[in-house]
Amino acid sequence: MKLKKVLIITAAALMLFGAGTESFAEERTEGKPMTKKIVQTAGRDVLGQTAPDFARYNDDILFGEIWNKQDALSVKQRCLITVISLVSQGITDSSLKYHIQNAQNNGVTLEEMADTLTQVAFYAGWPKAWAAFRLVKEVYEVP
Repeated sequence: MKLKKVLIITAAALMLFGAGTESFAEERTEGKPMTKKIVQTAGRDVLGQTAPDFARYNDDILFGEIWNKQDALSVKQRCLITVISLVSQGITDSSLKYHIQNAQNNGVTLEEMADTLTQVAFYAGWPKAWAAFRLVKEVYEVP
């Protein structure tokens, strides 16, 4: 559990520094519709020479295996879970903005995001949700 939390926080930190070239490649799985495979290089781009194992865990395990896993959770659900996790920890910087944009790109509507953050506010803290809503307004271009 701690490793998973560290990996999520690390991915968020990498996004904070502007790292990360997330790209999507079409992939067909037997009996399932086309999916977009997430390919992440932020770990190697930023930390490849400093911490090659850490970079590999970020790119290959977190984004390669976890985000691309085809099981009970959709990418849309994974996006919301990630946003909730970051807000709960008080991470309301550019890494959260990146994940809000990722959620929007994967079909999370403004209404779904607003309902999610409203729910989280009561458990994670009102000020954290308030800070997250500022980023939601930017991403969804709400005046």
